[in-house]
Amino acid sequence: MKARPPRVLIYSHDTYGLGHLRRCRVIAQALVAHRPDISILIVAGSPVVGSFSFPPQVDFIRVPGVVKLGADTYAPSNPGLSLEDLTEIRSAIIRSTAEIFDPDIFIVDKEPLGMRGEVEATLHHLKTTGARLVLGLRDIMDEPSRLIEEWTRKEAFGAVENYYDDIWIYGLPEICDPLADIGVSDAVRRKATFTGYLQRADEPSGALPDRIRIGERPYVLVTTGGGGDGAQLVDWVLRAYETDPSIGVRAKIVLGPFMETGYQTDFQRRAARLDSVDLITFAASIEPLIERAAGMVAMGGYNTFCEILSFDKPAVVVPRRQPRLEQYIRASQAQELGLIAMLLDDEIDNPGAMADAIRALPGQARPRSVAVEGILDGLKTICELADGYIAAGRHSGSASRGAAAGDEKWAPARTLPKTGTA
Repeated sequence: MKARPPRVLIYSHDTYGLGHLRRCRVIAQALVAHRPDISILIVAGSPVVGSFSFPPQVDFIRVPGVVKLGADTYAPSNPGLSLEDLTEIRSAIIRSTAEIFDPDIFIVDKEPLGMRGEVEATLHHLKTTGARLVLGLRDIMDEPSRLIEEWTRKEAFGAVENYYDDIWIYGLPEICDPLADIGVSDAVRRKATFTGYLQRADEPSGALPDRIRIGERPYVLVTTGGGGDGAQLVDWVLRAYETDPSIGVRAKIVLGPFMETGYQTDFQRRAARLDSVDLITFAASIEPLIERAAGMVAMGGYNTFCEILSFDKPAVVVPRRQPRLEQYIRASQAQELGLIAMLLDDEIDNPGAMADAIRALPGQARPRSVAVEGILDGLKTICELADGYIAAGRHSGSASRGAAAGDEKWAPARTLPKTGTA
């Protein structure tokens, strides 16, 4: 009998913005390009997951969505559901998908137990099947004191200690080590591999909708990721062009699908009055715009940083500092290495500061002028690790790794020892 092709299940923690989904998508694309025999399912809650293209070997299952009200505070997108009911529905879909799909590798993005613990039952089940359980972490989570508090509250330390076989850190220690100074055990440290950042590539020609015109004139690309928290940056850029018509380089501003309608309407009105500004509400494939840009003005999210590195674009990063310091830590370290320039919102009332930064962008040093070994090796490393897992096969003695599926005695991770919280 012919062996079944290997299967990978990916959980995208996409409760807010596009970052998690974009990261999971690029990993899936790399794996199927490396191994055409592989089959991948992505479980996601993003309302725009269907706007993205996927290779034939990759499909997605959308679970009911949530909206983020604040740090770790969510509400159902469907107002007819309670958050508790929604979590149960999402958890059941994820668990059932895992039981039927029976993946060889399960990759969980960012949250060790998922939103409100929704992947815990799936982790417990897959632990009994011998599947390889992988936690994927971006390079920076938050400042250590806040991450300790968050992981303690969410029972993440026990989950990382007891469920996961491996931890992939999508970055380099030269930028940040997300496990440093949070008290994880040596056993957890041994699970971790720094993969390098995830290189992006241009999408096939024609990926941009006809409504988006690149044109012949040089431009600076302004991007806010999903856009949910990008209004401040867009306003600052527009004020720069409104007060200084001599900037000398065009701007293409991508608002993002999650920017509030009121902001979008106001920005569209203001941009229409400016000869040097083009405004785009949303582009699922932003890579062609990045590839042709003379430089970038952006927030400091993980995926944007990968895009800056991948396309070797001079960039001005305006990091968000609330509710997390993640973007600021990344931008600070990157600026110290000479990879980008950073502009803090301390000067947000000064449109001239933004105008000067944009004007200087085309002549700014490119990231590849700084040699950082392995900085874009992430996808290569992930493919090599996946090859090793697949070649090794399922864990032997998998039944001994946890209680049998459906065992009534099973208890969630909150009953597990909270190692490494000191």
